[in-house]
Amino acid sequence: MTVNLDAAASFLGTHGRVLDRRRFELLFGKGDVEAVLSAVSAYRNPDGGYGWGLEPDLRAPESQPGGALHAFEVFEDIAPARTPLALELCDWLESVALPGGGLPFAFPVADRTGSAPFWTDADPTKFSLQSTAFVASTALRVAAHDPAVAEHPWLTAAVSTCLDAIARVETQPHAIELSFAIRFLDAAHATHPEADGLLDHLGEFLPATGILSVAGGGADEVLRPLDFAPLPGPARKILDPAAVAAELERLGSQQRDDGGWTVDFASFSPAASLEWRGYATVRAISVLRANS
Repeated sequence: MTVNLDAAASFLGTHGRVLDRRRFELLFGKGDVEAVLSAVSAYRNPDGGYGWGLEPDLRAPESQPGGALHAFEVFEDIAPARTPLALELCDWLESVALPGGGLPFAFPVADRTGSAPFWTDADPTKFSLQSTAFVASTALRVAAHDPAVAEHPWLTAAVSTCLDAIARVETQPHAIELSFAIRFLDAAHATHPEADGLLDHLGEFLPATGILSVAGGGADEVLRPLDFAPLPGPARKILDPAAVAAELERLGSQQRDDGGWTVDFASFSPAASLEWRGYATVRAISVLRANS
Protein backbone atom coordinates (compact mmCIF):
# COMPACT_ATOMS: atom_id res chain seq x y z
CA MET A 1 0.00 0.00 0.00
CA THR A 2 1.13 3.54 -0.71
CA VAL A 3 0.12 6.42 1.56
CA ASN A 4 0.95 9.98 0.60
CA LEU A 5 1.92 11.57 3.89
CA ASP A 6 2.66 14.95 2.32
CA ALA A 7 -0.85 15.04 0.88
CA ALA A 8 -2.29 14.02 4.26
CA ALA A 9 -0.39 16.85 5.93
CA SER A 10 -1.70 19.30 3.34
CA PHE A 11 -5.25 18.07 3.86
CA LEU A 12 -4.97 18.54 7.61
CA GLY A 13 -3.34 21.94 7.16
CA THR A 14 -6.25 23.02 4.97
CA HIS A 15 -9.20 21.39 6.73
CA GLY A 16 -8.13 19.81 10.03
CA ARG A 17 -8.63 21.02 13.57
CA VAL A 18 -5.53 22.31 15.32
CA LEU A 19 -5.82 19.25 17.57
CA ASP A 20 -5.62 16.79 14.67
CA ARG A 21 -2.77 18.71 13.07
CA ARG A 22 -0.84 18.57 16.33
CA ARG A 23 -1.60 14.84 16.76
CA PHE A 24 -0.37 14.18 13.23
CA GLU A 25 2.88 16.01 13.96
CA LEU A 26 3.38 14.06 17.17
CA LEU A 27 2.77 10.77 15.39
CA PHE A 28 5.88 11.31 13.31
CA GLY A 29 8.08 12.72 16.05
CA LYS A 30 7.87 16.28 14.77
CA GLY A 31 5.41 17.61 17.30
CA ASP A 32 5.52 18.91 20.82
CA VAL A 33 3.70 17.29 23.73
CA GLU A 34 2.76 20.62 25.28
CA ALA A 35 1.34 21.85 21.98
CA VAL A 36 -0.91 18.78 21.73
CA LEU A 37 -2.04 19.19 25.33
CA SER A 38 -2.75 22.87 24.74
CA ALA A 39 -4.90 21.95 21.76
CA VAL A 40 -6.98 19.41 23.67
CA SER A 41 -7.24 21.74 26.66
CA ALA A 42 -9.28 24.12 24.52
CA TYR A 43 -12.11 21.61 24.93
CA ARG A 44 -11.68 21.24 28.69
CA ASN A 45 -14.15 22.47 31.27
CA PRO A 46 -13.31 23.65 34.81
CA ASP A 47 -14.83 20.40 36.16
CA GLY A 48 -12.00 18.42 34.50
CA GLY A 49 -14.20 16.95 31.77
CA TYR A 50 -14.28 17.70 28.04
CA GLY A 51 -16.96 19.03 25.71
CA TRP A 52 -17.18 21.89 23.21
CA GLY A 53 -17.37 19.59 20.19
CA LEU A 54 -14.34 17.44 20.98
CA GLU A 55 -16.73 14.68 19.97
CA PRO A 56 -17.63 16.24 16.58
CA ASP A 57 -21.31 15.27 16.58
CA LEU A 58 -21.85 16.62 20.10
CA ARG A 59 -21.30 20.36 19.74
CA ALA A 60 -22.53 21.35 23.20
CA PRO A 61 -20.05 22.67 25.77
CA GLU A 62 -20.99 20.34 28.63
CA SER A 63 -18.51 17.67 29.71
CA GLN A 64 -19.43 14.28 28.27
CA PRO A 65 -18.23 10.66 28.15
CA GLY A 66 -17.62 11.14 24.41
CA GLY A 67 -15.30 14.02 25.20
CA ALA A 68 -13.50 11.88 27.77
CA LEU A 69 -12.83 9.23 25.14
CA HIS A 70 -11.17 11.69 22.77
CA ALA A 71 -9.18 13.36 25.55
CA PHE A 72 -7.81 9.99 26.68
CA GLU A 73 -6.81 9.31 23.06
CA VAL A 74 -4.56 12.35 23.26
CA PHE A 75 -3.15 11.27 26.62
CA GLU A 76 -2.34 7.91 25.01
CA ASP A 77 -0.65 9.69 22.09
CA ILE A 78 1.85 11.48 24.32
CA ALA A 79 3.25 8.31 25.94
CA PRO A 80 5.63 7.92 27.65
CA ALA A 81 4.96 11.50 28.76
CA ARG A 82 2.24 11.96 31.35
CA THR A 83 -0.06 14.84 32.24
CA PRO A 84 -2.05 15.66 35.39
CA LEU A 85 -4.98 16.31 33.07
CA ALA A 86 -5.49 12.55 32.85
CA LEU A 87 -5.86 12.22 36.62
CA GLU A 88 -8.22 15.21 36.69
CA LEU A 89 -10.34 13.58 33.99
CA CYS A 90 -10.56 10.41 36.08
CA ASP A 91 -11.67 12.56 39.03
CA TRP A 92 -14.44 14.06 36.89
CA LEU A 93 -15.54 10.63 35.72
CA GLU A 94 -15.69 9.43 39.32
CA SER A 95 -17.81 12.43 40.25
CA VAL A 96 -20.42 11.81 37.53
CA ALA A 97 -20.38 8.00 37.26
CA LEU A 98 -23.32 5.81 38.10
CA PRO A 99 -22.99 3.38 41.01
CA GLY A 100 -20.21 0.93 40.18
CA GLY A 101 -18.29 3.37 37.99
CA GLY A 102 -20.41 2.90 34.89
CA LEU A 103 -21.37 5.77 32.63
CA PRO A 104 -24.53 6.70 30.76
CA PHE A 105 -24.31 7.17 27.01
CA ALA A 106 -24.39 10.94 27.51
CA PHE A 107 -25.40 13.67 29.92
CA PRO A 108 -28.03 16.36 29.21
CA VAL A 109 -27.14 19.43 27.16
CA ALA A 110 -28.73 22.87 27.21
CA ASP A 111 -28.47 23.51 23.47
CA ARG A 112 -29.05 20.55 21.13
CA THR A 113 -28.18 22.48 17.98
CA GLY A 114 -25.81 20.65 15.66
CA SER A 115 -25.66 17.56 17.88
CA ALA A 116 -26.72 14.04 16.95
CA PRO A 117 -30.05 12.96 18.47
CA PHE A 118 -28.51 9.75 19.79
CA TRP A 119 -26.36 11.93 22.04
CA THR A 120 -28.96 14.47 23.06
CA ASP A 121 -31.75 11.92 23.63
CA ALA A 122 -29.68 9.65 25.86
CA ASP A 123 -30.97 8.70 29.30
CA PRO A 124 -28.42 10.06 31.82
CA THR A 125 -29.59 7.60 34.47
CA LYS A 126 -29.08 4.44 32.39
CA PHE A 127 -25.81 2.49 32.27
CA SER A 128 -24.29 2.19 28.81
CA LEU A 129 -21.79 -0.58 28.18
CA GLN A 130 -20.84 1.14 24.94
CA SER A 131 -20.01 4.45 26.58
CA THR A 132 -18.30 2.95 29.62
CA ALA A 133 -16.25 0.59 27.47
CA PHE A 134 -15.06 3.25 25.05
CA VAL A 135 -13.89 5.51 27.87
CA ALA A 136 -12.43 2.75 30.03
CA SER A 137 -10.58 1.04 27.17
CA THR A 138 -8.72 4.22 26.25
CA ALA A 139 -8.09 5.01 29.90
CA LEU A 140 -6.52 1.55 30.27
CA ARG A 141 -4.11 2.34 27.45
CA VAL A 142 -3.18 5.56 29.23
CA ALA A 143 -2.85 3.61 32.48
CA ALA A 144 -0.14 1.47 30.86
CA HIS A 145 2.24 4.44 31.20
CA ASP A 146 0.51 6.55 33.88
CA PRO A 147 0.34 5.00 37.38
CA ALA A 148 -2.04 7.71 38.62
CA VAL A 149 -4.64 6.59 36.07
CA ALA A 150 -3.93 2.90 36.65
CA GLU A 151 -4.57 3.28 40.38
CA HIS A 152 -7.60 5.54 40.13
CA PRO A 153 -10.72 4.13 41.86
CA TRP A 154 -12.99 5.18 38.99
CA LEU A 155 -11.04 3.08 36.49
CA THR A 156 -10.95 0.09 38.83
CA ALA A 157 -14.71 0.24 39.28
CA ALA A 158 -15.48 0.90 35.61
CA VAL A 159 -13.34 -2.01 34.44
CA SER A 160 -15.06 -4.38 36.85
CA THR A 161 -18.49 -3.15 35.74
CA CYS A 162 -17.62 -3.62 32.06
CA LEU A 163 -16.28 -7.12 32.63
CA ASP A 164 -19.44 -8.10 34.48
CA ALA A 165 -21.69 -6.58 31.80
CA ILE A 166 -19.84 -8.34 28.98
CA ALA A 167 -20.10 -11.69 30.79
CA ARG A 168 -23.89 -11.21 30.84
CA VAL A 169 -24.24 -10.54 27.10
CA GLU A 170 -26.54 -13.25 25.72
CA THR A 171 -28.03 -11.72 22.56
CA GLN A 172 -26.48 -9.97 19.57
CA PRO A 173 -25.23 -6.55 20.73
CA HIS A 174 -25.44 -3.47 18.54
CA ALA A 175 -22.41 -3.43 16.25
CA ILE A 176 -20.94 -0.28 17.78
CA GLU A 177 -21.41 -1.55 21.33
CA LEU A 178 -19.77 -4.84 20.31
CA SER A 179 -16.81 -3.04 18.76
CA PHE A 180 -16.09 -1.01 21.87
CA ALA A 181 -16.58 -4.02 24.16
CA ILE A 182 -14.03 -5.99 22.13
CA ARG A 183 -11.59 -3.09 22.13
CA PHE A 184 -12.07 -2.79 25.89
CA LEU A 185 -11.19 -6.46 26.38
CA ASP A 186 -8.14 -6.03 24.17
CA ALA A 187 -6.95 -3.20 26.43
CA ALA A 188 -7.85 -5.07 29.64
CA HIS A 189 -6.21 -8.33 28.58
CA ALA A 190 -2.78 -7.60 30.08
CA THR A 191 -4.10 -6.91 33.59
CA HIS A 192 -7.35 -8.90 33.78
CA PRO A 193 -7.03 -12.63 32.91
CA GLU A 194 -10.79 -13.05 32.49
CA ALA A 195 -10.65 -10.81 29.42
CA ASP A 196 -9.30 -13.69 27.31
CA GLY A 197 -12.35 -15.91 27.79
CA LEU A 198 -14.66 -12.94 27.33
CA LEU A 199 -13.04 -12.22 23.97
CA ASP A 200 -14.02 -15.74 22.89
CA HIS A 201 -17.52 -15.07 24.19
CA LEU A 202 -17.94 -11.87 22.16
CA GLY A 203 -16.33 -13.52 19.16
CA GLU A 204 -19.47 -15.66 18.91
CA PHE A 205 -21.37 -12.51 17.87
CA LEU A 206 -18.91 -11.48 15.16
CA PRO A 207 -19.19 -12.95 11.65
CA ALA A 208 -16.15 -14.67 10.16
CA THR A 209 -15.77 -11.73 7.76
CA GLY A 210 -15.51 -9.27 10.64
CA ILE A 211 -18.11 -7.12 8.86
CA LEU A 212 -21.28 -6.22 10.73
CA SER A 213 -24.13 -3.91 9.70
CA VAL A 214 -24.86 -0.94 11.93
CA ALA A 215 -28.51 -1.01 12.95
CA GLY A 216 -30.05 2.44 12.65
CA GLY A 217 -27.16 3.75 10.54
CA GLY A 218 -26.98 4.51 6.85
CA ALA A 219 -28.09 1.96 4.29
CA ASP A 220 -24.53 0.80 3.63
CA GLU A 221 -23.05 1.57 7.05
CA VAL A 222 -21.04 -1.31 8.45
CA LEU A 223 -18.23 -1.92 10.90
CA ARG A 224 -15.21 -3.78 9.61
CA PRO A 225 -12.38 -5.82 11.19
CA LEU A 226 -10.23 -2.80 12.05
CA ASP A 227 -13.16 -1.25 13.92
CA PHE A 228 -13.10 -4.22 16.28
CA ALA A 229 -9.34 -4.70 16.56
CA PRO A 230 -7.42 -1.78 15.05
CA LEU A 231 -4.13 -2.69 16.76
CA PRO A 232 -2.16 -5.95 16.80
CA GLY A 233 -3.15 -7.57 20.08
CA PRO A 234 -5.27 -10.17 21.84
CA ALA A 235 -8.54 -9.23 20.07
CA ARG A 236 -7.08 -10.30 16.73
CA LYS A 237 -7.60 -13.94 17.74
CA ILE A 238 -11.34 -13.67 17.00
CA LEU A 239 -10.72 -12.32 13.49
CA ASP A 240 -9.57 -14.04 10.33
CA PRO A 241 -5.97 -12.87 9.68
CA ALA A 242 -6.71 -12.71 5.96
CA ALA A 243 -9.66 -10.40 6.63
CA VAL A 244 -7.44 -8.12 8.72
CA ALA A 245 -4.76 -8.04 6.01
CA ALA A 246 -7.36 -7.20 3.39
CA GLU A 247 -8.75 -4.41 5.55
CA LEU A 248 -5.33 -2.87 6.02
CA GLU A 249 -4.90 -2.81 2.25
CA ARG A 250 -8.36 -1.34 1.91
CA LEU A 251 -7.69 1.35 4.52
CA GLY A 252 -4.51 2.43 2.78
CA SER A 253 -6.31 2.64 -0.55
CA GLN A 254 -9.03 4.92 0.81
CA GLN A 255 -6.92 8.07 0.89
CA ARG A 256 -8.78 10.61 -1.22
CA ASP A 257 -7.32 12.79 -3.95
CA ASP A 258 -7.23 15.71 -1.49
CA GLY A 259 -4.98 13.71 0.84
CA GLY A 260 -7.53 12.91 3.54
CA TRP A 261 -9.70 10.00 4.58
CA THR A 262 -13.41 10.13 5.22
CA VAL A 263 -16.05 8.29 7.26
CA ASP A 264 -19.07 6.32 6.09
CA PHE A 265 -21.56 7.63 8.65
CA ALA A 266 -23.69 10.75 8.57
CA SER A 267 -22.57 13.91 10.36
CA PHE A 268 -24.94 16.31 12.02
CA SER A 269 -23.35 19.65 11.19
CA PRO A 270 -21.08 21.03 8.44
CA ALA A 271 -18.34 21.50 11.02
CA ALA A 272 -18.58 17.88 12.13
CA SER A 273 -18.27 16.63 8.55
CA LEU A 274 -14.83 18.21 8.17
CA GLU A 275 -13.75 17.46 11.72
CA TRP A 276 -14.52 13.77 11.27
CA ARG A 277 -12.39 13.74 8.12
CA GLY A 278 -9.43 15.19 9.99
CA TYR A 279 -9.93 12.72 12.83
CA ALA A 280 -10.29 9.83 10.36
CA THR A 281 -7.11 10.86 8.56
CA VAL A 282 -5.03 10.81 11.75
CA ARG A 283 -6.64 7.52 12.78
CA ALA A 284 -6.02 5.85 9.41
CA ILE A 285 -2.35 6.76 9.36
CA SER A 286 -1.95 5.78 13.02
CA VAL A 287 -3.56 2.37 12.45
CA LEU A 288 -1.54 1.70 9.30
CA ARG A 289 1.67 2.66 11.06
CA ALA A 290 0.90 0.47 14.09
CA ASN A 291 0.29 -2.50 11.79
CA SER A 292 3.32 -2.02 9.56
